[in-house]
Amino acid sequence: MSTKKIISIISIVVISGLIIYGFVLIGQIFSSNTKFSQDEVYVHVPTDASYEQVLDSLTPYVTNVERFEMVASKMSYPENVKSGRFLLTKGMNSYELVKAMRYNVPVKLAFNNQERIENLAARVGTQIEADSASLMNSFKDSIFLKENGFTEENVLAMFIPNTYEVYWNTSAVKFRDKMIKEYRNFWNNERVSKAKKQGLTPTDATILASIVHKESVKKDERPRIAGVYLNRLRSGMPLQADPTVIFAKKKKDNDFNQVIKRVLYNDLFLNSPYNTYKVVGLPPGPIAMPDITALEAVLNPEKNNFIYFCASTDRFGYHEFAATLAEHNVNAKKYADWVNAQGIKR
Repeated sequence: MSTKKIISIISIVVISGLIIYGFVLIGQIFSSNTKFSQDEVYVHVPTDASYEQVLDSLTPYVTNVERFEMVASKMSYPENVKSGRFLLTKGMNSYELVKAMRYNVPVKLAFNNQERIENLAARVGTQIEADSASLMNSFKDSIFLKENGFTEENVLAMFIPNTYEVYWNTSAVKFRDKMIKEYRNFWNNERVSKAKKQGLTPTDATILASIVHKESVKKDERPRIAGVYLNRLRSGMPLQADPTVIFAKKKKDNDFNQVIKRVLYNDLFLNSPYNTYKVVGLPPGPIAMPDITALEAVLNPEKNNFIYFCASTDRFGYHEFAATLAEHNVNAKKYADWVNAQGIKR
């Protein structure tokens, strides 16, 4: 056999081998490499995580880690690891997996009805990388509070309940800074003007809205309740809001998990800046995070001459309103009799 033929045969063998290897390689790259049954899963990569940590996170979801590593190496992923939240879908191949690990998917972060800043930090801490302790430190940073006109007691007023799009690996400080921007966007010139018309600052309006929010779950009644409280403020009368007394007792007991359905007579004498039976004006901070409807109720209150109100026994969740103490005493006795009949002691 001539040398030429030998070279030709060798060339054919080599080419065939390369073609076979190419097909094998393509198969490795583009064949499914997931082993989870769900349609999709999220993988979280902490800030400053190493490539080895990423592999540990992926192992429960990837069928052949070596195949993933081969593709990742060719795509220079080990040297360019990103932190964040990444979406993997069922049936992804190694090439698609590497691509997915380069796209940080935002989180739809939501919060509302938080009673204290501590509760908010805990709630947010379950949705992003920053933990509740680092969030609390950023919320209560003295320089930040001073620059933005807040105190540790009223900083909860900065947070507008909503759903926000943020990256999972957002730091505590960056999250806080985003929230102050959202606060300023909410308190536009129109809302600031409406608050001023009621004799309130945005923080005052939020504190009052927190009381209105706690007084009634009925959104259509909140403007009327806001009107009553504004009437009291303008006349120099104490707000005498039961929800503030409940907050004061929880704070004094250092127990915000206790359930208080009934305010007792002795509770009205609690020494606390949150007890609006003893202190005239607004408490030093919100007693909860008011939702948007409560805020709008304070900014757009019903104009009325009511000074008093108490829970209705005929319309559950609503209240009976009165312009005079005599009228109110009738309503209050009716409600007290009903509560006693229900056996509600606390």
